[in-house]
Amino acid sequence: MSTSNRVYLYDTTLRDGAQTQGVDFSAADKVRIARALDALGLDYIEGGWPGANPTDDSFFANPPRLERAKLAAFGMTRRAGRSAANDPGLNALKAHDAVQVVTMVGKSWDFQVTVALGIELEENLRMIGDSVAHAGKLVGEVMLDAEHFFDGYKANPGYALAALKAALSNGARWMVLCDTNGGSLPHEVERIVAEVIAAGIPGERLGVHCHNDTDSAVANSLAAVKAGVRQVQGTINGLGERCGNANLISIIPNLMLKMGFETGITEEGLKSLVSVSRTLDEVLDRKPNRSQPYVGASAFAHKGGLHVSAVAKDPACYEHVDPARVGNVRQIVVSDQAGRSNIVARMADLGIDIETVKRDALVRVVESMQVDFDPREVADLVDLIKRLEHEGYAYDTAAASFEPAGAPRPGPGARLLHPGALPRHR
Repeated sequence: MSTSNRVYLYDTTLRDGAQTQGVDFSAADKVRIARALDALGLDYIEGGWPGANPTDDSFFANPPRLERAKLAAFGMTRRAGRSAANDPGLNALKAHDAVQVVTMVGKSWDFQVTVALGIELEENLRMIGDSVAHAGKLVGEVMLDAEHFFDGYKANPGYALAALKAALSNGARWMVLCDTNGGSLPHEVERIVAEVIAAGIPGERLGVHCHNDTDSAVANSLAAVKAGVRQVQGTINGLGERCGNANLISIIPNLMLKMGFETGITEEGLKSLVSVSRTLDEVLDRKPNRSQPYVGASAFAHKGGLHVSAVAKDPACYEHVDPARVGNVRQIVVSDQAGRSNIVARMADLGIDIETVKRDALVRVVESMQVDFDPREVADLVDLIKRLEHEGYAYDTAAASFEPAGAPRPGPGARLLHPGALPRHR
């Protein structure tokens, strides 16, 4: 098992993310994303596959200047029956001076070798070894993405290990264990990684690359680190083909705040997680996922009155981390699920003393609306909100209903639930 506490982060958003259905990056999009990833403090940014398409060629022809991260080019091992030196695809990986790292995919599952490639098992091992050795003459750092590694190991451990050793013996810095089909579970990943390390592959030379087809990509990645790997690959917001890739936005704070590992990201950089996540959403013109852990708008939102009452005493009662550590904020939601604590907290945010809200003001609000209850029956603000939600109004996504009417700043004279900012009606 690895004794190092440093975990290296490798982002594949610009390539794996581009394989997402409905996603089509331009070269300018890729530059913008790469700059955001570099500012975050990632160790590696995979720019794409040179020679695969005009967008990737354009990106590598004019790449952004990276201050922290190393720029990686992705490709594949040499083709069968061809020498590494005479393989155009392999040599295209170093066609641009900005490329510091070459990452190549190679088969590690015997089934894939014989069925998908249709070649002899030994030839595949030679392809891996020759390609890694040749790429090492072109750049300072070479990685092997051992495709379908976990499935391959389950079927034929000896051959899967032989693929890793072919790369290791020819100078690969990293051998990345890929759960390409995304079908593995955390207990399997942890066991297999431990067995690989026991077989002589140092954990400091191992990475992991997980897909999310069982909704386990983040958990699988963390299990691999626990077992000893020291590089994690993934994408921002879990973008990727089929069900996506391991989500670095969740992996990063889990490693740093929960597991105590060091990364290239500082405590200050960790506060930019929300910004980086939203940057990708902006590029894709997508609405952010409110429920996304750590960075979603609802990640630290409290709606139940019992919860809010406890949070008011100590946020640790219902928050596993301080939202400010990842650049997020706490939200107190007002709805028919709320109690007095929700209202008090929301009014405090607006600078309003709830005791100054007169009952006759609430009655006037009701009289301005078409409702089926007598305004004189309203006991207090909490009662009013619950009655209005029963009438069909929803306040949990209509915070403006609690903003002061016509005033730039809140104050004791604010009119609550004013007709000019009514909640949305279901």
